[in-house]
Amino acid sequence: MAAVDDLKFREFDDAATLLAANPDATTISIDEPTEAHKKQHSRRQEPGREEDDELLGTDDSDKTELLAGQKKSAPFWTFEYYQTFFDVDTYQVLDRIKGSVFPVPGRNFVRLYVRSNPDLYGPFWICATLVFAIAVSGNLSNFFIHLGRPTYHYVPEFRKVSIAATTIYAYAWLVPLALWGFLMWRNSKVMNIVSYSFLEIVCVYGYSLFVYIPTAILWIIPQKVVRWVLMIFSLCLSGSVLVMTFWPAVRDDNRRIALATMGTIVLLHALLSVGCLAYFFDAPEVDFPAPIIPAHNGTTLITKVK
Repeated sequence: MAAVDDLKFREFDDAATLLAANPDATTISIDEPTEAHKKQHSRRQEPGREEDDELLGTDDSDKTELLAGQKKSAPFWTFEYYQTFFDVDTYQVLDRIKGSVFPVPGRNFVRLYVRSNPDLYGPFWICATLVFAIAVSGNLSNFFIHLGRPTYHYVPEFRKVSIAATTIYAYAWLVPLALWGFLMWRNSKVMNIVSYSFLEIVCVYGYSLFVYIPTAILWIIPQKVVRWVLMIFSLCLSGSVLVMTFWPAVRDDNRRIALATMGTIVLLHALLSVGCLAYFFDAPEVDFPAPIIPAHNGTTLITKVK
């Protein structure tokens, strides 16, 4: 039977005694806080930093995703590298479309919908659908405007498809490229600037254009007032997504530079909206030549109809 002294807890005053008895043992010091407690303590001292991490994401979150195996890396010349850009399901695409149509103040679109898995599937097909919606609706609008005129002969303008495709895809790729380069440059100048990746910026711009698809269909209505009201409404919705996404990234920069950046983003977006409406739907009416009516005395009469 074990003695009473053998059942008592023995306190080791020195870790060397334990290591001498068992070399494979691990010692833990309870006098100093662990590394996790230090990080929690430092974050409690900076409440504003926690809010920025929630909106913009930090490098720690990216490292966590990388360690968790959520990010895939492959050489850019392989098919697997480009396959990751289209690795989304229907629910993710619909969720991102919903987030672009119903923006919530204070909610960052990249952080909530894009940062975990940015894609090119949604932006590509949204731009393609918008191109055909604008081209087809523009032709139908021209048809309804001149409907009933005896001198009008409807001819589909297929060149509108190529013009719309050049305009939409150039805006959806060149503007994000310029903005990405600018944020990278400002990130090298100011430490607090958070730079999004090029794929994330393209994703934001692509999904922000979705609201113009139903708007382009409604632009068939032959009323200029209704068209411009729809354009302003769509511009406010899609523009708010861009502002709420990129303002947290530049607000710590110089005040004038930050405001100029946001003003340029909104101005280019407004030029796209106004340009599409003015060129494809509000084009000036063209006078059509009147038919030549032969007279009974052998001469011809030319009448001009406006």
